[in-house]
Amino acid sequence: MANSLSFLLALSLLAFSPLCFCDKTPGGYLYPQFYDRSCPRAKEIVKSVVAKAVARETRMAASLLRLHFHDCFVKGCDASLLLDSSQNIITEKRSVPNQNSARGFEVIDEIKSALEKECPSTVSCADILALAARDSTVLTGGPNWEVPLGRRDSRGASLSGSNSNIPAPNNTFQTILTKFKLKKLDIVDLVALSGSHTIGNARCTSFRQRLYNQSGNGLADFTLDQSYAGQLRTRCPRSGGDQNLFVMDFVSPTKFDNNYFKNLLASKGLLNSDEVLVTKSQVSKQLVQQYAENNELFFKQFAKSMVKMGNISPITGSRGEIRKSCRKVNS
Repeated sequence: MANSLSFLLALSLLAFSPLCFCDKTPGGYLYPQFYDRSCPRAKEIVKSVVAKAVARETRMAASLLRLHFHDCFVKGCDASLLLDSSQNIITEKRSVPNQNSARGFEVIDEIKSALEKECPSTVSCADILALAARDSTVLTGGPNWEVPLGRRDSRGASLSGSNSNIPAPNNTFQTILTKFKLKKLDIVDLVALSGSHTIGNARCTSFRQRLYNQSGNGLADFTLDQSYAGQLRTRCPRSGGDQNLFVMDFVSPTKFDNNYFKNLLASKGLLNSDEVLVTKSQVSKQLVQQYAENNELFFKQFAKSMVKMGNISPITGSRGEIRKSCRKVNS
């Protein structure tokens, strides 16, 4: 098992050569230098706005990282999540995973506005999401990576896709893994990307069942440390307090590091979807153990997996559009 896991990790780490982060897609390539001539200051502008937003509110880093994830898992990394409802569009913002939860849209608007002044109709909202996710990770102490660019924006959204494709906190391990595999992501990507829960918050409603009625028998989740569960119950009652926020990594909640994995091994993962990584699969548990022991290994794999996720079904070439406003399609 150890040998096969090492081989799996090696394959995953080699999946994207550090010499070229190019990815061939139907109709074109994604590559980091995409805007070097058309909008040379694009990356600098994105980073500047993100840095100011995170300085105002540290939680915003996790929110922007999550937007990229929730966008890519629906119709691909095409900024469909950012579209508001209109005559022909039902917004993904109304889906169960996003309603009263997804946030940071005003930061994306601020970035887009600055980019439109600098180089009109050039930088896509989809690429803004990818860059903002990377910058948010770096600003909180996480790894850096080159972001392949050249995505274009969709002209539609999928409320049903948002409801069905995004992994939920109460999904089984197999359901979560299946949702990743459908996007050509594997178990290594699943565990590494789950590590983004080292920053940010979760609502009481996302994990309440673990505290009171995990299996429908009126009992708490036995895989959750009972002392930790007791602390959580003080602010997450049986009813009410749905929107009360809890840090997902209680050791270093605003620092991007591997404490998330150490918490899982101590039975102190907040969400059911976190704890199943160590209770329902030996392969994922071994990955959790490796990342808990080796922060550098986690950082390297997280960067590789973020590039891989960012390459889910991008719109390139002449398809789609470059929106003038991320909230609506061009008229």
